[in-house]
Amino acid sequence: MPLEVGSVAPGFALANQFGETVESSSLSGGAVVVFFPFAFSRVCTDELGQLRDNLDLFDAAGVTLVAVSVDHKYTLRAFADANDISFDLLADFWPHGAVTRAYGAFDDAQGFAERVSYVLDGGGTVRAVISSPHGQGRPIGDYARTLGAVEAAL
Repeated sequence: MPLEVGSVAPGFALANQFGETVESSSLSGGAVVVFFPFAFSRVCTDELGQLRDNLDLFDAAGVTLVAVSVDHKYTLRAFADANDISFDLLADFWPHGAVTRAYGAFDDAQGFAERVSYVLDGGGTVRAVISSPHGQGRPIGDYARTLGAVEAAL
């Protein structure tokens, strides 16, 4: 089950596609944490491409965009290079899916992340959850509406 709105998101420290450690505590202005199943899959490639093409949406809201999968950091680097992705792709590779599990976004039967995104405020509190079923990307319009609603509420 995904985290509930109003709950405090678990802390994490994960390697990005460059091998640099990104800690949740460094996302002090707020963040959108996007869990996705696998780099190089068709739906994930399309979905992350939409995020890449709409980074101004996240910048305007003053939040940091990060995406998390159970892929290895080297796979994420190849994926970022192949798709011109500049935001952090975080590897929850080992222990396999530990952060993804802590966020209630791990599919135990399949062994990968569910399509769940969390909008976090500067204190790490979950302000909104965006999700979609396997095989369907989260529309960029859902992020725009959610970020607007969260900004209005704060």
